Formats: sequence, C-alpha cells, structure tokens
Amino acid sequence: MALIEAAFSLASSLSVIRSSSPFSSPLLLHKNALPIKSFTVLSKRNLSNGSGSHYPDIEESSPNVHDSFLRRFRTKRGLSVTDLTSTEWCEKQMEFSLQLGGRKVNKVMRAGIVRHAKLEQEVITRVEVKIKSREDGWALKFLNFINGVYQLLFEGLTRELPIMGIAEGIWMVGVIDEIQMPLTGNDHNAFLIDTKTRSRDNLPSEPQRRNGRRVNSTVYFILLDAELQAKLADDFPSKKFFTFFGLNPQHNLCEDLKMMSADSGFSALTLDDVVRCYGNTCKMLAPAHDQLLLRYEYQKDYSLLGEDKFAYDSDWLKNQIRRSLEFWHGEREASYASAEERWKCGFCQYSTVCPLCTDNNKRTMAKFSSKDSNITNA
Repeated sequence: MALIEAAFSLASSLSVIRSSSPFSSPLLLHKNALPIKSFTVLSKRNLSNGSGSHYPDIEESSPNVHDSFLRRFRTKRGLSVTDLTSTEWCEKQMEFSLQLGGRKVNKVMRAGIVRHAKLEQEVITRVEVKIKSREDGWALKFLNFINGVYQLLFEGLTRELPIMGIAEGIWMVGVIDEIQMPLTGNDHNAFLIDTKTRSRDNLPSEPQRRNGRRVNSTVYFILLDAELQAKLADDFPSKKFFTFFGLNPQHNLCEDLKMMSADSGFSALTLDDVVRCYGNTCKMLAPAHDQLLLRYEYQKDYSLLGEDKFAYDSDWLKNQIRRSLEFWHGEREASYASAEERWKCGFCQYSTVCPLCTDNNKRTMAKFSSKDSNITNA
C-alpha cells in the first residue's frame, strides 16, 4: 500500500515513451484524466522479428552451423512471444524465416498493425526521445513497464505494455495488447486481453484459435506471472538479466532518460537504478487473473466478430514451450505442418523451397479452402 500511495504522489509528473529504433525513440503521452507518464518501448512488430536490424550480434554475422537457432539468432535478446506462436504454427516455416529472412508483411498484416496503432492512440501520443546504447534501450523498456503499471493502477487500463521474464528457464520478451484491472470492489486482478483482426467477417478455424488462444495469450500470462514471482521472491533476478543480455548495470543513462526518470518521480542515473525501481513496481500488482480474453475484430469497420474467453492452462503451456524449445535448442529437426493443417503451406512464402511442397503437394493444397488465410496477430 505504501508503494501505491507513493505512486499516487507521482501522478502529476508522469509521461509516456515508445522506442521505434535504438537511437530515436518516440515519447508517448497518455491521454488520460490524470497527467500520468507511462513508457511503452520497442513495438510488438520489432520484438516479434527479433529486432535484428537494431543490435546485430557477432554470432549472427558469422554463425556456426552447429549452433542452435537460439544461440545463432536470439543471443542477448531472448525469445519473443511471437517466436513461440510462429513455431507452433509451423516449425519449418520458422526455420526458413530465420535462415532466409523474416516473413513479408502482407496487406492483412499491415491492416492489423494500423488497427493496433489506432487502439494505442486512444490512450497514447507519440513523442521522439533519443537513446544511445543497448542499456538505454532496455532502460526505456523498463520505464515503459513502470509507467504502464501506473496507468493500470490509476485508470484500470493500459495498452502495449512491454513485458519480459523467464519461462522454462528461457528469457522471453513481448508486448501485451491490453490489460484491464477493476478499480472498485475487492477484485484487483489484472485481466489480459489480446486483439486480433480479420479481413473476413467470420471467426477463425480451430488451428488459428488454438495458436492465438492457447499459445499467444497464455505465454503473456505466464510472463506477467513471472513479474509477480519477483514479488514473492522480493527481488527481480537482475544479475541473471544483466549477464544474459550482456548489459552493464552501471552504464550511465543518456540525458533524455535521466530527465524522464526524474519527471517520473525517481532519480535514475544508471540502468541498475531503473531495474531496481522496476522490481518495486512489480510488487504493486495483484496476481493476474487466470481468465484470458481473445477478441476478434473485422478489419473493414472494426466491428466485433466474437470473443474467446478461456482459462490459463499451465500444464499445457509448459509442455508447449518445452516442445518449442527442443526446436530452438537444436535437439531435433523442425517439424512440418500436420496433414490436416497442410493448407497452411498454400499461403507460406517459403513453399518454393520447402521439401514438403512438391508439385503433387501443391496440387493437393490448392484444393484446401483459403478461409484460414485472413487473420493477423497484429
């Protein structure tokens, strides 16, 4: 309670930031009744593709063919939530994406990105902030989380909340679409909401619902839950964090971030200072609600097509993550889409180089309906 009261004392001086690149980052000001600052860092699109253009690693410029995909492509970054959902969709497609280049953004995906930008603009205004190092970039993410939590506590709603944590021994990062929290009554559990858009006015098939429902949303839950585990352990695993991501905790922050932290009510001179505040902010949250909501919208007019409310299934998710990590650790070959979901291949940009997609297979795939090609996770 003391922390919450302290947060309220800061309410008159808080603002918001988002980073679109490591060296020029937009500052986002929440459009709210209280002038709260809340920080929202690297966009979901950047995080989901590994942000390879931002901080290239030596391992990637000259990869060892015997290294795992995790080491070659996610060293000092961790896995993104989209990495897991893409792996669940088709491991072979994920393999091609890593080796040959990321998937192209199509019209449907672009429309989804536009929709999410509009949802974000309902509560956030972009302003540019310059950062100069990887440490600055991570400090910005933590500041965005801190101020996003403030917004959640004061308004009962925040969007595009950057998240990071450890799941099954692996550091993971992501951005949660939306979190709501009741401000009245006894229930103050955070409620996670994921929004997906479709180019057709119908609900998706079971494979797509499974991909979004049982993987995407539940991974976000377990990461948010990991934040709350810091509350139980009374300490964020900062040493492990700094070591894994190769960061200097005593790195002096750029002047813009020093000013932002001061405006937010605490003096942060180094990345370690921001991480300490981040750990205290985690303690302000009540446990996340185990009921998750997946919302489907029609891209044409943003009308609601339906909602999928479901319970968090820890055993299923842990098994799914472990299976995915077998691929990322190089413990087995990438698997192909199952026979009953082979229609996915008809919309895969790597079908021309995929061993599974022979001429006979292509003729077979052409018979499948295209009804499952019009959804985007954006």
